Amino acid sequence: MVQPTIHVTHEDYGSSGRYAVAMPGIEGEAELTWHAGGPGIIVADHTYAPDAMRGSGAAAAMVRRLVADARARGVLIVPACSYVRAQFERHPDWSDLCADA
Repeated sequence: MVQPTIHVTHEDYGSSGRYAVAMPGIEGEAELTWHAGGPGIIVADHTYAPDAMRGSGAAAAMVRRLVADARARGVLIVPACSYVRAQFERHPDWSDLCADA
């Protein structure tokens, strides 16, 4: 079975923001939140996915978007959230973006 494309949205509130995924037919949304951690640093502090989305790839898609956005903006990430930290450990090619490596 082919997985549907996961669309990640981003809301930037200046000193904080969030990435979100909503999936058709599933109530609620997955969310990854972040806040500013100083000049050139963002802290990924929380990731959540409703039970019905677990295993769908939604959380991983949000982390990939976070990493792509950080790379484009030239900022580093503190992976304070355990899920984000685990993804950084699985992707050594992201180590240049880890503020607490």
